[in-house]
Amino acid sequence: MGKRLVIALGGNALGNTSEEQLELVKHTAKTIADLVEEGNTVIVGHGNGPQVGMINLAMEYAATNGANTPPMPFPECGAMSQGYIGYHLEQAIKQELSNRNINKEVACIITEVVVDINDEAFTNPTKPIGMFYSKEEADAIAKEKNYSFVEDAGRGFRRVVPSPAPKDIVQLNVIKQLIDQDDVVITVGGGGIPVVKRDNNYEGVAAVIDKDKSSSKLAQDLNAEMLIILTAVDRVAINFNKPDQKDLAKMTVAEAEQYIKEGHFAPGSMLPKVEACLSFVRNTPGGKAIITSLERAKDALQGVTGTIIEA
Repeated sequence: MGKRLVIALGGNALGNTSEEQLELVKHTAKTIADLVEEGNTVIVGHGNGPQVGMINLAMEYAATNGANTPPMPFPECGAMSQGYIGYHLEQAIKQELSNRNINKEVACIITEVVVDINDEAFTNPTKPIGMFYSKEEADAIAKEKNYSFVEDAGRGFRRVVPSPAPKDIVQLNVIKQLIDQDDVVITVGGGGIPVVKRDNNYEGVAAVIDKDKSSSKLAQDLNAEMLIILTAVDRVAINFNKPDQKDLAKMTVAEAEQYIKEGHFAPGSMLPKVEACLSFVRNTPGGKAIITSLERAKDALQGVTGTIIEA
């Protein structure tokens, strides 16, 4: 009997340019088709860090360098990234399923995710996006547009946007309808387009939601049996990159919380993935989460590799 699986694809599944992405998604599609072939219902979330930065950079450059192009608000850049990543994934997955004589529909949903305007992330923007500026340029833009800038790794100043927590997925009912038909659904791209609710309307805000946290929220809302976070390593490790590194086949919630306290997981890397898994497992009776590599997803489902997190 197949399971309902929510898969969060890391940046290594997508690449940094359109051409690179077109090639990489063919490998990604094989992994997803493997899981579909086993009889599972598959829902795919993905990141968009390089892509939304590239779109934002192109739009800002065009708008400030005499190309007569109007500035593009950041939420719209997020929507553009969802559209073109979804297009590539749709094509690749549909082709791979067709190669295996699996007759299934594949749909990408441009997805909005509600955030709380009072989330403390909005008073402490941390996510760098877009192009590098000199201090003088950054100060001028900050004054004109009320953007926040930080000095980034000695290369110049970059705009930073908030990274708030996901609260609700606006298109959830549409997603449910599609997976009830056993279609493959691509959703919460880049963590979803962040929106706040004002009266009865949704309004886009300049932010980037963590895609693992949005995928976890989606898995909870869909009552999925499993959340699978695909990254660059086969297993989560403690004492990472040290002589006593230990790869973990399994973690309970309590063990994971202890490892977090001890500082084993890097904030910009493994920590949000483990936190997303913990949120899913705590809020989904019987739910299991797996962190593994894209190439080993099928093996991880069979218990051969990967790190399983369960209550």
